[in-house]
Amino acid sequence: MSTTSPRRRTKQNRALWLLDRLEREPRADKVIDTLSTGVRSLPLGRGRDVLHGRWLGHPVHPLMVQVPIGSWLSAAVLDALPGRSREAGLLVGVGLAAAAPAALTGAVDWAELHHEQQRVGLVHALANTAAVGLYAASLACRIKGRTAAGRTLGFLGLTVVGAGGMLGGHMAYRQAAGANHAEEVPHVVTEGWHRIGSVADFPVGEAVRRSVDDVPLVVVREPGGTIHALADRCSHLAGPLSEGTVSDGCVECPWHGSVFRLSDGWNVRGPATAPQPAFETRIVDGRVEVRLPGRDEAEQESGDGTDRWTSGTGAVHGHGS
Repeated sequence: MSTTSPRRRTKQNRALWLLDRLEREPRADKVIDTLSTGVRSLPLGRGRDVLHGRWLGHPVHPLMVQVPIGSWLSAAVLDALPGRSREAGLLVGVGLAAAAPAALTGAVDWAELHHEQQRVGLVHALANTAAVGLYAASLACRIKGRTAAGRTLGFLGLTVVGAGGMLGGHMAYRQAAGANHAEEVPHVVTEGWHRIGSVADFPVGEAVRRSVDDVPLVVVREPGGTIHALADRCSHLAGPLSEGTVSDGCVECPWHGSVFRLSDGWNVRGPATAPQPAFETRIVDGRVEVRLPGRDEAEQESGDGTDRWTSGTGAVHGHGS
């Protein structure tokens, strides 16, 4: 029979408690605002989307950090073996060379996050900066022949890298920084067509918010009559696209400026790395209906055969349209 008290079993993990405190701590917000403004003002052009990982479909930063972390961990293994200091020093240098591009990808992502995420991210960056300093000192000692000091500094650097990695994991998995915030849409919207209002409810060129199965949508009617419907919560950080700007067949998120094509939800500009779920639309008796593509492909249209729909989010007309 267990003697552990209920109070002890339900006690919050101390590390998580400290991280929760860090998320709510506003004292560094002025520094964060200054740094994030500076990162966003860098003249990166189209390279910014490359650094965000739009080409990859998810943030590129986790991929980039594998090189320095892997190099430094391998160096630690070699340092634990006799006579392998030279090879370990080479790996330390490789890790240092790879740290700069990894940091740049992380910085451009960090600048587009919420304050709660940025607060943790700032400490994450400071830890990694300290680790780089320790590894730089380790390499300098190795070059000067101070092998023992170089190994010691390397082990310290790996410890700090581990702490920084824990903070990065907290951002990714607990705070959902870099996650696709629209991924659940296909799993919660039921099959079939869903009526969302009459055609008159959607003024031409304006973003209108509707919902299907409690999933918010942004609906736009173009001048030619074509009606588009996308998931409303931005895949980047769940910003409301229905409050954004509609222009040139796209909608721009009001929070961080991600741009999505209305016709198919493609993310034409970051920081979003994932597209928006796009719905098929049709008009039946003057009512707009939507469904997710790929659902009910074998569904046959009911009635006298005059209702019509197209795949994608095209203009569809039926009775009363």
